[in-house]
Amino acid sequence: MTHTAKVVAVTGASSGIGEATARRLAADGHSLLLGARRTDRLEILTRQIAAVGGTAAFQRLDVTDAADVRAFVSAARERYGRVDVMVNNAGVMPLSPLEALKTDEWDRMIDVNVRGVLHGIAAALPVMGAQGGGHFVNIASVGAYEVTPTAAVYCATKFAVRAISEGLRQESTGNIRVTLVSPGVTESELADGISDPAAREAMKTYRAAALPARAIAEAIAYAIAQPAHVDVNELVVRPAASAQ
Repeated sequence: MTHTAKVVAVTGASSGIGEATARRLAADGHSLLLGARRTDRLEILTRQIAAVGGTAAFQRLDVTDAADVRAFVSAARERYGRVDVMVNNAGVMPLSPLEALKTDEWDRMIDVNVRGVLHGIAAALPVMGAQGGGHFVNIASVGAYEVTPTAAVYCATKFAVRAISEGLRQESTGNIRVTLVSPGVTESELADGISDPAAREAMKTYRAAALPARAIAEAIAYAIAQPAHVDVNELVVRPAASAQ
């Protein structure tokens, strides 16, 4: 257990990095509110956390809906009395070449990956300001530092998350911490959303050496566990066997 148990809200908690983060932070003694659209998975996860002595609740969440995110953060504060950490994890990755003109997928990535993070900040920042402090953990990608074919729009959204995180850090007065966590290839369901056949096939090779989601959860737990005067700003976590 960590020295200071915190209240942590996690978006995209039904699978992958979000699920692994929930399990890891619950094991550290933090109190969690878990959000995602798939409440059946959240219910199972919450029960499993409770069964091993952890504290967690869940609420359906669509991060593209600003009102939904505000209600989610309000629910965390009402249940636990405060919100110490907001983990903006929800994301989608339907890769395709630009010439495929999958504009609906472009819009979806912008809505979830960028607006979702902004909605999380807009909902939690006033709460953290009123209580005297807090911590945002925004999940980006190595795609926040480089662009690869079929990933132009996805990388653009992650560049945006990086820029937003850095802007928030610079604007904060010292009581708000900001951590950007950028995973390399990681085991998750993100690739399941790729509808372009060529991009889907290329992803099989790309994901041959993938980190387990718990490796990213460990990085998040590390950042959260630092004392209040320490702000871990950026963590890039890649598989040792991969250049990406």
